[in-house]
Amino acid sequence: MNELKARHFKPIYYLMGDESYYIDKISDWIAENVLQPEERDFNQTILFGSDVNASQIADVARRYPMMAEYQVVIVKEAQNIKNVEPLEKYLKQPMPTTILVMCHKNGKIDGRKQGYVKAIRDAGVLFESVKLKERDLLFFIERYLKAKGATIDPKSTQLIADFIGSDLSRLTSELDKVLLSLPEQDKRVTPQVVEDQIGVSKDFNGFELRDAIVNRNVYKANLIIKYFDENPKAGSIYAFLPLLFNYFQNLMIAHYCPQKNSQEALAEWLELRNPWAAREYVTGMKNYTAMKVLQIIGKIREMDAKSKGLDNPNTGPGELMKELIFFILH
Repeated sequence: MNELKARHFKPIYYLMGDESYYIDKISDWIAENVLQPEERDFNQTILFGSDVNASQIADVARRYPMMAEYQVVIVKEAQNIKNVEPLEKYLKQPMPTTILVMCHKNGKIDGRKQGYVKAIRDAGVLFESVKLKERDLLFFIERYLKAKGATIDPKSTQLIADFIGSDLSRLTSELDKVLLSLPEQDKRVTPQVVEDQIGVSKDFNGFELRDAIVNRNVYKANLIIKYFDENPKAGSIYAFLPLLFNYFQNLMIAHYCPQKNSQEALAEWLELRNPWAAREYVTGMKNYTAMKVLQIIGKIREMDAKSKGLDNPNTGPGELMKELIFFILH
């Protein structure tokens, strides 16, 4: 993005990967900023990989711009292009006045097409957009809000991450909605703001359920499960299982940390971004032995299979969740 903003353009930008957010951000910037508005009618072309073949794309890319320095060709759904040989041939001698942007979502170039990959790298930029890991998601939320002049506390960050997940397009949309609600003189995101604007309850949510389980608070855990059983639209086993699995998976790793009583050492051991995030693992090791954690992981996998219908003809998600929580806490 720094190179683009400095107008150091390449003949080809191949944007691929499972995270569509960054692919859209880069291609949208190119579409909106390379050409002046009055230049776009004749010099900006949007194509779809399901409608054109590689030869047609190469032909369009070979055109000269009309009364402009560049022409921009953006190919969406590039993953649908089958025979890429004509494009590979074009990229060996690309037009210096063409900026070709290929948007390949939900995957990447077939590893066997090494000549095509080399041609892209030699001519321009091959960018892979990967899904954020859970530990990076919290940092993304904090950084995104900070760039907009707002702050957020750790609990609110976790609430948003747990409720929305790693779909960055949806996540940034929700964060923008939160930002619009904040008064100019107080740009702090709190659990109450999250509840009001995003709809996730600060008292009944996956974060609070995990906190109750970490602290072995039987009453609170069952209260939350009862709430979700009575309000299935607010949450379900399908949302909570990955959350609990990730926690107990990390807790098993934490049991083997050489300095397990140090939050700083434990955070480094678990590759967490800050020592604050290690507190729940210090507490968890006090409440759950390594053997119990191993049994819980096995039970979570069993419930995951049953929630998908394996060896489970008629037990509903609510009952499965109650069974899992009882097993964990007793």
